[in-house]
Amino acid sequence: MNNSAVTPRILVIVPAFNEAASLPALVASLRRLHPHLQVLIVDDGSEDQTAEVAERLCEGRAVRLISLPCNLGVGGAVQTGLLYARRESYDIAIQVDGDGQHPPSEISSLLAAMHDAHYDLVIGSRFLPIAQGGAASSAYQPTIARRLGTRMFSSLLSALCGTRITDATSGFRAFSRRAIALLAARYPEDYPEVETILMLAQAGMRIGEVPVRMERRASGASSIGAWEAITYMIKVPLAILMALLRKNHSELS
Repeated sequence: MNNSAVTPRILVIVPAFNEAASLPALVASLRRLHPHLQVLIVDDGSEDQTAEVAERLCEGRAVRLISLPCNLGVGGAVQTGLLYARRESYDIAIQVDGDGQHPPSEISSLLAAMHDAHYDLVIGSRFLPIAQGGAASSAYQPTIARRLGTRMFSSLLSALCGTRITDATSGFRAFSRRAIALLAARYPEDYPEVETILMLAQAGMRIGEVPVRMERRASGASSIGAWEAITYMIKVPLAILMALLRKNHSELS
């Protein structure tokens, strides 16, 4: 983002799958704390009343809804939002999950980092200290397996990208116009949080993190159980390897 006095146009993308219970409070908080931001809910083929609830939450042009005909997963839902952001020429897009874990009060931290350091991707990290010398105070605490997996992926990406990453699996992120353009055209489906970091780094974009507080999900349960977490830890490094091989192949061809 440049230093122009023009106010950037910012879109909040809310991917939602079976989040009918959590959406009203989330949207109310977004509208109260950030009334100048456009909110886009992407209903990812939900099986509950998410679409109906989201429809009622639409307030003129302040809240929009896109309902996908089937469940594409978080990658497809976020890419849908990024395609909308690119089409409507937004300067910044912010991903805020529909389960209530990403407090709207923390959005300002992401935007400040993007403005001050000219990042193309700002990640909200659960593992950076909230204050200097303090400890992260997120109410949300991942399982041991997920924490180990996140630490492993973060260390790997830090080495590959040449910048420190502490929370590679965080879905609380802000994208610049350049990042929106790249990811709208091609967004990974299976492990998007991890793979997009590598994609943007390979494209020469600037990546940074800020400490954020995250909450426990407002309702429902995560789709990632114990077995899924183990599979995730095995498949993500393979996905990263394939991304590196594709890049090397394109450079040689």
